[in-house]
Amino acid sequence: MTDQALSRPKPQRSPFLWPLLATLLIIGWSSGFVGIRFAIEEASVVLVLFWRTLLSGVILLPFALLIGPRMTRRGVLEQMAFGVMSVFLYLGGFALAIEQRVPTGLVALISDLLPLAIACLSQPVLGERLTARQWLGTAIAVAGVLFVSLDSLSFGAAPLWAYALTVGSMLVFALASVLYRRRRTQHMPVHQSLCVQTLTGSALFAVCALMQGSLAPPMTANFAIGMAWLVLIATFAAYSVYYTSLRLFPVAQVSAAIYLSPPVTMLWAWALFSEPLTVTMFIGLAVTLVGVWLTSKA
Repeated sequence: MTDQALSRPKPQRSPFLWPLLATLLIIGWSSGFVGIRFAIEEASVVLVLFWRTLLSGVILLPFALLIGPRMTRRGVLEQMAFGVMSVFLYLGGFALAIEQRVPTGLVALISDLLPLAIACLSQPVLGERLTARQWLGTAIAVAGVLFVSLDSLSFGAAPLWAYALTVGSMLVFALASVLYRRRRTQHMPVHQSLCVQTLTGSALFAVCALMQGSLAPPMTANFAIGMAWLVLIATFAAYSVYYTSLRLFPVAQVSAAIYLSPPVTMLWAWALFSEPLTVTMFIGLAVTLVGVWLTSKA
């Protein structure tokens, strides 16, 4: 190898790469609402999560086995641990909280504060220090999320542990995100890691679903539409883009895009289910956009 080859500069990323990935991430992340809305009309939340993760893992399995490097035992075990954290505990925790009558609006708000938790963890775990401008953008984005969620917020009669579970589920996913970023040099390809994670989640959700009854899916059109949406968009698109972005960009920058999922979710609800849009939602969307722009620009 010549000295010239050694000194050759690394190729620069396209300036359009992050806007493209952020757009795909926001669309995929917010679309989970649509699939859940269709599917839970026919089945319990746990059964929906079981079939979502099982179908995702089974579809990815042949690609994971035939395409990419040979998976090692250590790599599989690591991804199983991430599957427990980012699939089972994260999704399952929110599902259990809703079943315990924690208001859905409050669950959604706590879930949407995920980027704030990641921003707080990124410095001690990753050494990624946020600038003053990024903290300002984070504060503005949080304010926008609160503004968007204002109309749907309420406090129910759920037990205190259910509220704590909601916060804990969000914090577990935040921790999984920064740990995933820290181990970026040892990652297996996204399709392999996502396959292991979803199959791990499906095995654990199967136990939970069996405790409630049967694993048999309802053979209805709404359930099929919900599953297709959850598998193809909310799982394949959202998780794949999220993990790919974590490998390329600072974790706080990637997670900041998730602040835009609440207003985009409300646009989904308006377009598909004729739910009303209010002036408050648009003001919240504008405020959130400013915050995300400040965080990403920095």
